Amino acid sequence: MVKVLAPVLLLAAAVVASILSDRPLPRADFVYNNGNDVSTLDLQRMSWSMDLRVARILSEGLVRNDVFTHGFDIAPGIAERWEVSDDGRVYTFHLRDNARWSNGEPIVAGDFVFSWRRALLPDTAADYFALFQMIEGATEFYDWRTAALTDFAGQDFANGEAKAQGARQLWAETERRFDELVQLHALDSRTLEVKLVRPTPYFLDLCAFAVFYPVYPALVSQYDRLDETTGRIVPEAGWTKPPHLVTSGAFMLTAWRFKREMRLEQNPFWWDRDSLDVDSISVLSIEDPNAQVLAFQTGAVEFCADITAAYRREMYAKKQAFYSEHWDEYQTLLAEGLDQFEIDRRLPEDPRKHAHIVPAFGTYWFNFNCKPELPDGRPNPFADARVRRAFSMAIDKRTITEEVRGLGEPVARTIVPPGSIGGYTSPKGLDCISDGKTPAEQQAIAQRARALLAEAGWPDPAKFPTVELLFNKDAGHDVIAQAIAKDWGKWLGVPTNLAQKEVKVFRDDLKNTNFMTSRAGWYGDYGDPTTFLDLSRTEDGNNDRKYANPEYDALLDAANLETDPEKRMAMLSEAERMIMDEDLPMVPLFHYAHVYMFNASKLSGINPHPRTNQNLFLADVLGDGKGDDKVMNMPLKVRTGDGRASGMERN
Repeated sequence: MVKVLAPVLLLAAAVVASILSDRPLPRADFVYNNGNDVSTLDLQRMSWSMDLRVARILSEGLVRNDVFTHGFDIAPGIAERWEVSDDGRVYTFHLRDNARWSNGEPIVAGDFVFSWRRALLPDTAADYFALFQMIEGATEFYDWRTAALTDFAGQDFANGEAKAQGARQLWAETERRFDELVQLHALDSRTLEVKLVRPTPYFLDLCAFAVFYPVYPALVSQYDRLDETTGRIVPEAGWTKPPHLVTSGAFMLTAWRFKREMRLEQNPFWWDRDSLDVDSISVLSIEDPNAQVLAFQTGAVEFCADITAAYRREMYAKKQAFYSEHWDEYQTLLAEGLDQFEIDRRLPEDPRKHAHIVPAFGTYWFNFNCKPELPDGRPNPFADARVRRAFSMAIDKRTITEEVRGLGEPVARTIVPPGSIGGYTSPKGLDCISDGKTPAEQQAIAQRARALLAEAGWPDPAKFPTVELLFNKDAGHDVIAQAIAKDWGKWLGVPTNLAQKEVKVFRDDLKNTNFMTSRAGWYGDYGDPTTFLDLSRTEDGNNDRKYANPEYDALLDAANLETDPEKRMAMLSEAERMIMDEDLPMVPLFHYAHVYMFNASKLSGINPHPRTNQNLFLADVLGDGKGDDKVMNMPLKVRTGDGRASGMERN
């Protein structure tokens, strides 16, 4: 399909062989590559896309998104029905009678109370804890627990036993305070009531997000250990491994070979088991980009969830050439309103059509560390918004999208993809040296950028501290970093170093703000601008930049209280203008296109929606005789990325 040097092919083949060797189990009905290995199966502590992808196979929430509708419509899950109060603040969910855990025990309303409390504990350090703070009393509980732990740490206990007793008393008081403050109640075993601080039009969408799925309390409580020296609950991961893990969704975990393979088998107690077309799923962790492609080409996998090979642009060009060769038929199918995958299914067989490039509700950017000091204690020049603006202006984004990426991705000047959310108008965003500028226009922008550096105390850019660009291996991040470093040297005269690290080290450095600048990316989690804008709230768990602006926080707070939809969207647009035109805690580079690899003539159940959420328990390998009647089609307008529906997760 793509010409690759022989040594690269040999290396890729070796990687695939290593993954597939010593497989005591027969081949699963459906095999897909997840890319990197799963970081955690602790639902409340998830953040990365590969984790969430597996979570949607193993677990289920109160509701789920219908991935084959343009609006990503809400469909019943564990809750068979629900009511919303007239003021939009109280949700009452009625759990279905036949909802069961994978061990056969009933799923009850109290399981959700237990799970959502875990997410709200500061002890858990959940990235998405702020999403749960829309529940009335949740913020007060979180603040009380945080202060109580601080007080406990400062107390002088007579001896170790006294301290242990104090820790146990603190936890008993924590449980009492939660029940008293947080308006989340199991009215009975089948009825869950949630009262929100304010009307939240996307709350049901959140309930379909994996961090809101339940965990099995009887098991997890054995591993969430009370540390009697600190008073904290310490989450331990033993319950997430087979054979211990108890799941609520379509499948259960039967084997997990670290960095190699996860084996999933049907959950015999899942309420909608009759809808499944495969009995077993194998999730491979092939990280090498070339080996990912080779695994598909050799038939080792049916589906690759995220192709990151450096030659993706060649795949894109070949796919466009394939369509050109079948132009009349392609146009006819297009006129019928068929989505990209169904069109490919009906066109003649050709290896070029197996690469699928779909618009995605996501943005790629580079972070600036906004803390006053750098990790080594030096003053941080990027703490000054003028410096961040200058560096943001001096990037040729169009060169990155067209010459480095080559996937037809649009240049980004805002964090929220424009046109992706109905009723929302994106701000203009900061001007930069790209976007078709003439050389004279580029020089003028660069001059303004250097003037901003001078205002910030750096009249001689050569004396600016060497800038370090942090990024992880693979996926072309290195080439993007090289392009940025070249631009900053050319237009600002600033020295830069590239810091490439293994993905686990990169993630740790990102979370601990151990960087000057770092690459980042985000797929929206739900269909509202706040799925991107909340990332820059002062205390948000995903604010890796440590940007803090009380005016920005206050504007988001005011928007949350605004009941007029038009006024609310205008407030959110102003908030985005603040961070995209003025403060620039991050510089957006492009809005993602996502690359899958599969043969649409042999696999169905994959959707081309911009939210890129795949419910892979819906997969059907065509021709195996198990469910070939379930070839599904999505309305064409979804593939254009106009995106009234939106969302996904961190990448």
